[in-house]
Amino acid sequence: MQPLKIYNTLSREKELFTPLHENHVGLYVCGPTVYNYVHLGNLRTFTSFDILNRYLLHIGYKVRYVRNITDVGHLVGDGDEGEDKIGKMAKLEKLEPMEIVHRFTQDFHQVLEKFNVLPPSIEPTATGHIVEQIETTKSLIEKGLAYESNGSVYFDIETYNKNGGNYGHLSGRVIEDLLTETRDLDGVGEKRNPLDFALWKKAAPEHIMRWPSPWGEGFPGWHLECTCMSHKYLGDTFDIHGGGMDLKFPHHECEIAQAKAAYDRAPVRYWMHTNMLTVNGQKMSKSLGNSFLPAELFAGNHPLLDQAYSPMTVRFFMLQSQYRSTLDFSNDALKAAQKGYKKIANGLRIIKKLAYPSDSTANPDAAQEKEINDAIQGCYDGMNDDLNTAVAIAHLFTLLKKINSIYTGNLAFESISAETFSNLKRSYISILEDVLGIKEEIPAEMNGLTEELLQLYKGFKESRQYDKVDEIRGAFKSAGLLIKDMKNSIDWGYEE
Repeated sequence: MQPLKIYNTLSREKELFTPLHENHVGLYVCGPTVYNYVHLGNLRTFTSFDILNRYLLHIGYKVRYVRNITDVGHLVGDGDEGEDKIGKMAKLEKLEPMEIVHRFTQDFHQVLEKFNVLPPSIEPTATGHIVEQIETTKSLIEKGLAYESNGSVYFDIETYNKNGGNYGHLSGRVIEDLLTETRDLDGVGEKRNPLDFALWKKAAPEHIMRWPSPWGEGFPGWHLECTCMSHKYLGDTFDIHGGGMDLKFPHHECEIAQAKAAYDRAPVRYWMHTNMLTVNGQKMSKSLGNSFLPAELFAGNHPLLDQAYSPMTVRFFMLQSQYRSTLDFSNDALKAAQKGYKKIANGLRIIKKLAYPSDSTANPDAAQEKEINDAIQGCYDGMNDDLNTAVAIAHLFTLLKKINSIYTGNLAFESISAETFSNLKRSYISILEDVLGIKEEIPAEMNGLTEELLQLYKGFKESRQYDKVDEIRGAFKSAGLLIKDMKNSIDWGYEE
């Protein structure tokens, strides 16, 4: 296996990844709360963990990837008071909550498919695991680590810490500071400690989503679902837990406390968190008018956008920054990514067509061979250094130069061995497609027609029907493609 190092939020260090079970990886990523359309911040997180999943598969691991759907329990404001986000949207839309869940789960899946994100192995829902959440809550009460109060059940932070817990370690929060920061919120009167968090909430009369429990009708706390589902599908302890940086506190901190208390051991060996998106240097937010939905990017119909951008352009843009770095959206950055993506995509379609001549007598140039092999290794070195996709892409561009030189005849096949060429071809394709999830985007109107049109173009050119030649060139151009008149052939490519 490749010597993969990943940054563990818990230790605040890069650590060599060694799975609990040889050749098998248990991976859990917090999925969306499906009350609205998926936004770009979400998308960055899911793309980053798609890269992790893809790379683990690429280097030979079997991965059980669990990513949940939160369809109940996530309250507005992320605390223990207020309306359920899905219930609130259901009231606004005058729909059943499960209609809201269905609509936005579908949108989530469709958007991720457009961005070429692989589906997880298991996609459990909070509402599908109410029984497990009730049973875990009962167990925590029996252990003296949770208590019922007025029909709700809260986790007892003070008792947990007295028993050896370390609430706040993951996020670097200090209990005393948290207590100082805590405001006198509604519901705090039910709690022994203001930091105690809900495992089960009593449903107010107007609360739509509710289930029977030993403590009366209510609904689970937001944090409990991930603990229960990760435990059910990945066991007492598993390898990697991921999510956005905004989930470190309180969500992931609460997950650790619940799991340690319920199962008497730390649930996760490596915690991974993605950084935020900014727009022109500002935090992305609806109130600032600088948040984008994927559909707005594809259509280019947002006031801050100069043009439309394709899914692969946006994916490529995201991968040009390491997942723990802040990623800043701007038109200039997206345009540069668009150009870079098209160069890479042109290389992809070229290398797939190139074949080492069977009659070629190799006379390898040691320097050329070294450059190619070093660049291939550089791709893996980048990925092994905490999934540094930016470094991997930089080395792919080195390989692209070699591919273009072979294609144009500036680098003779004979100057590299058949083995080196095979390694170049295999590595460029697999790292781009299998690891980074980058694929060609042939416009729908041209799909399956490019070769036929090129034949017509060739015929019209030979018969000097230049009006027809220009017409076909125009058709390619309007689709973002161009025709290449080469010395011994005619080809097409993506307009860079």
